[in-house]
Amino acid sequence: RDLDIAIVKATNHVECPPKERHFRRIMFANSANRPRADVAYSICTLARRLSKTKNWIVALKTLIVIHRLLREGDGSFKDDFLSYSYRGNILQLPNFRDDSSPLAWDSSAWVRLYAFYLHERVECFRVLKYDVEADRLVKLPQASGKAHSRTRTLPCEDLLDQLPALQKLLLRLISCQV
Repeated sequence: RDLDIAIVKATNHVECPPKERHFRRIMFANSANRPRADVAYSICTLARRLSKTKNWIVALKTLIVIHRLLREGDGSFKDDFLSYSYRGNILQLPNFRDDSSPLAWDSSAWVRLYAFYLHERVECFRVLKYDVEADRLVKLPQASGKAHSRTRTLPCEDLLDQLPALQKLLLRLISCQV
């Protein structure tokens, strides 16, 4: 399948970002006009790639592809990923370790942190029912024309309910700093 080839090429062992043309092919397979089976197949293939690899570059590139699909993809990928990750714990890599070199060993720790951040991001989406990264700037109907985050317009009670999830997400993001 073309999708399998695109995923393998986007997440290869070469130490550079995933090529845009391969990512675009994956993105197309996960677009709204494609069958839901393609979305599910993509998620399963990415999950399998992530769970089977012992190479930090492949793991990092797979996480980058997943992150970009969550950010740039349409709702069908996000919804299916949320459902699949709830059952499969795709992004939990507590034992991931590449011992092939000192750099690989050090990079493995960062891969685990990045996976943990993405896991927390998906959990935050599940709790809040909106994506803080995608919906962070919402145009207000007032004449001011300014954009504000959705959390800025929430009533205090709702904000207090959402605050723990937002704090956990921020903590995971900060832990990714090098």
